[in-house]
Amino acid sequence: MSGNNAGHERRTGPRCIAIVGPFASGKTSLLEEILYRTGAVEKPGSVAARNTVGDASAEAREHAMSVELNCANTEFMGEPYCFIDCPGSVEFGYEADPVLACVDAAIVVAEPDEKKIPALQVVMKHLEEREIPRLLFFNKVDKAPGNVRDALEMLQPVSKVPLVLRQMPIWQDGIAVGFIDLALDRAFLYREHAPSEVVDVAEMDRLNSEEARFTMLESLADHDDELMEQLLEDIEPPRDEVFADLVKEMRAGEIVPVFLGSAANGNGIMRLLKALRHEAPDITDTQARLGIDPSGGTVAQVVKTIHTSHGGKLSLARILSGKVEDAAELESASGASKVSGIYALMGQKTSKRGPALAGETAALGKLEAVKTGDTLVAKGAAAPRIMVPKPPQQVLQKVVQPTERKDEVKLSAALAKLVEEDPSLFVLHRQDTGETLVGGQGEMHLRVALERLAGKNGLAIETSVATVPYCETIKGSVSQRGRHKKQSGGHGQFGDVMLDIQPMPRGEGFVFAEKISGGVVPKQYFSAVEAGAREALQNGPLGGFPVVDVGVTLTDGSYHTVDSSEQAFKMAAILAMREGLPQCQPVLLEPVMKVEIAVPSEATPKVNAIVSGRRGQLMGFDARAGWDGWDVVEAMLPEAEIADLIIELRSATQGVGSFTFAFDHLAEVHGRLAEDILKAAHKEAA
Repeated sequence: MSGNNAGHERRTGPRCIAIVGPFASGKTSLLEEILYRTGAVEKPGSVAARNTVGDASAEAREHAMSVELNCANTEFMGEPYCFIDCPGSVEFGYEADPVLACVDAAIVVAEPDEKKIPALQVVMKHLEEREIPRLLFFNKVDKAPGNVRDALEMLQPVSKVPLVLRQMPIWQDGIAVGFIDLALDRAFLYREHAPSEVVDVAEMDRLNSEEARFTMLESLADHDDELMEQLLEDIEPPRDEVFADLVKEMRAGEIVPVFLGSAANGNGIMRLLKALRHEAPDITDTQARLGIDPSGGTVAQVVKTIHTSHGGKLSLARILSGKVEDAAELESASGASKVSGIYALMGQKTSKRGPALAGETAALGKLEAVKTGDTLVAKGAAAPRIMVPKPPQQVLQKVVQPTERKDEVKLSAALAKLVEEDPSLFVLHRQDTGETLVGGQGEMHLRVALERLAGKNGLAIETSVATVPYCETIKGSVSQRGRHKKQSGGHGQFGDVMLDIQPMPRGEGFVFAEKISGGVVPKQYFSAVEAGAREALQNGPLGGFPVVDVGVTLTDGSYHTVDSSEQAFKMAAILAMREGLPQCQPVLLEPVMKVEIAVPSEATPKVNAIVSGRRGQLMGFDARAGWDGWDVVEAMLPEAEIADLIIELRSATQGVGSFTFAFDHLAEVHGRLAEDILKAAHKEAA
């Protein structure tokens, strides 16, 4: 066999390849060049010109960044491929999670930029956790400062397995003009947007490449004893065996092969595609990795939900086994649906196609009961367990409401579709405030979601900051009488109660008791007195906030045989509470959250300062389990201070910091801050 295809059997079935990497690393440009070089498009577009196949949505064009995954099908050397370009921003990171559940391999696009190492580490970690075979495309090599091997050494900490250089650049006047393929032992000169030209290896480049080739072979020998012996005995290993090791170790996730190029100039694309063709796993390998029996019937994994303006709902799915035909009845954990149309995707464009076979990726029409991340099987069949992580907790939220009241129903339906398309968004309708909250993974994520909400649905929307759920409580006790007496023809109204109002320990909530003797208040009115006390606690004496942790005991009262009623005793209790609570030393409380902040270790001091500057209490920090060079900072933070925390946190961490939070306790608000909160509440109520 020749070195080009040594040891590689003919692949079976279409491949699905994810393109991942940090924000602005060149993923969309790489997809464009792949489509051009495989004949899927007549000429490559550019992000700057806003004419790429991917990033074709209005929001992606507006912000010149990927804000959702982009899918494109093509063929290379007679074999079908589906490439799925995933957004690089951490804020849109969940788009990749359902995709990574079922792809064959991933191209990690990286560049020689030290500032992007934390973001690259996040990407690599996700691939490692899912055991996805991956190769790294070292993009913008034409702009790489200094030695590529030094740059690779800088990047190595992002990967738990060796980054194995497969190519060495050929430099001319400080510019990378070509490369030496270390496995083929051949030299190539770049030609812009065209196949590279084979050339003779210059003497200086030969010396550099021999050293780099030996380093590559050493990495392979870590998993091949025979190769290790050959190296120790200074025997040149057969080229076929070198390729066989590269294939085996890449598919096993034991190495990450590294290829060089420039997506913007179309350099290094053909070698990358040939490496995918000869070395990347395909559907048969993925079936084995996911534990899917290829003879067990239809299995498909939904990676994205799309609501189109004309075609309705589409479910983009990878067919993992069997075949999906039009009108097929499929089941998932979310319910059963019948396929109505099968489509091929090329960015935002859809075209009708025939049945989808194992390995192919297609959009299935009108699966109304199906959600992103669902595993589809034939009706009545058992579904394999394919793990898709749950969406991360929202870290930023806003109140949304339509400018015109008549659009409230339209807004509600639009929000439901928005969350269906992007499960990392969060919608909550708060009963206590009447607010509708939309939460997301950061400032840009939320901005794009709201732009999409307005643009796709023709809605005029207003946004505001969510209300912090302040509370009130009391520190003192009082005994207070409440009497409700009203006479107006016929039966009157009479209720009379004496209530002991006292503070309860924090977290006890509302406790009601009665100590009535002699039947001065009949038992049938006890529940009415309790209901009145509860109702009065909904609006506290300080700022109208709910009052918590209060005990109320009914100790005395009187009634009228004719005029007393449940309503009268309820009103009497309300009066007693309204008059008594202001005498009980009321205080303002705010919710305090337990927060865990994950950041690169060098940013930990900055994060500690951020927490302290937001009235937070640092509880300590520790190394992040399984993440070299990362910490988890634990703190207590008032909910009011979390509202825009993510913006400052991302700024301090090259855009990769994240946090989770949960309610911990209520704490008293003192001094000027309490005065300002109450002043704002009174102004709002006026």
